[in-house]
Amino acid sequence: MKTVAELLRSKTNAYIHSVAPDASVLDVVKQLAEKRVGALVVMAGGRMVGIVSERDYVRKLAEMERAAFDAKVSDIMTAEVITVGPRDSVQHCLQLMTDRRLRHLPVLAEGELIGLLSIGDLVKQTIDDQASLIQQLEQYIRGEVG
Repeated sequence: MKTVAELLRSKTNAYIHSVAPDASVLDVVKQLAEKRVGALVVMAGGRMVGIVSERDYVRKLAEMERAAFDAKVSDIMTAEVITVGPRDSVQHCLQLMTDRRLRHLPVLAEGELIGLLSIGDLVKQTIDDQASLIQQLEQYIRGEVG
């Protein structure tokens, strides 16, 4: 199974979209829609300080019982971010997402943000891995592989 580093290298769109903690929630919602992503990394002074997702906004909206557009990102973001490293396996990431009910995992190398994985990235890689294994097994059964 591939590592996070290998998966990041194979991503077609590896750009990390980010937002400042003092940006408005309206800015976040607009950026999520424009970029067609489910989460933004919250950056301050070149460092990741949190992550904000569609779920964060929806939960804040439910708590406030009104639109939370006037709130700041720092009011709704997840500050204790669960991360992975480049040597972690795709399987480990999937298990972490399942256990912690996450949809996005920032990737840190020596404390620096180097990527962001979505559940979709991991599922696609798992499907590709399984298809490759099936093809290899079929070739073996047909006697095409020695």
